[in-house]
Amino acid sequence: MSDSLDKIMYSFVVEDVLKGLFVYVPPGYVACVYDLGRGVLKKVYTPGLHLKIPFWQKAKLFNTQTLEYSVSKVFNEDNVQALGDVPIVAQTKDGKRISIEGTVLLRLDINQIPTIWQTIGEDFVTKIVRPTIRSRMRMISSRYDYNDVVSSRRDVVEVEAKNELERIFYPRGIFVENVLLSEINHVSGQNGEKEHEEDQSMHRENAYV
Repeated sequence: MSDSLDKIMYSFVVEDVLKGLFVYVPPGYVACVYDLGRGVLKKVYTPGLHLKIPFWQKAKLFNTQTLEYSVSKVFNEDNVQALGDVPIVAQTKDGKRISIEGTVLLRLDINQIPTIWQTIGEDFVTKIVRPTIRSRMRMISSRYDYNDVVSSRRDVVEVEAKNELERIFYPRGIFVENVLLSEINHVSGQNGEKEHEEDQSMHRENAYV
């Protein structure tokens, strides 16, 4: 039980932590139920203990707290469902290749969680969140010169990134509370070749956006 609760501190979705008749929803989370006869139910279960039909209904917990989507070198690429990513490689308006690290603060809209589960599924981080953040950060970086991005207009870039992500995420039931850029580094040499390969992979993923 404690292992399951530890897991949801770092992700949006977790399996039913109490199999069978009851669903326990801890503070800061809600539960949605999939019914074999009716599909995903529209009712959202708030914190507390709730009844469900064993074997016929399956519950999932959704984290409704503000979570950090961290773009960093320490991100584990093997854990594709985790909230986060490796540094995003982009190109500035004056042709400089840069590596972007930072944090995007995200939160699920409680009222739209059944729709998210029904239409996108539980792997919406890989389908929607990660490809969108990658593509929007690249697009916005291409509008500014290198010196603007790394220093004089970084705050403007952050605001524009937040607005652009909100435009895409809000209709899908995801709130963007803030975008915070921590490190922006120039990419060259061998690093550039490696990042070019990553760019090609990321471009294919952006087909979801």
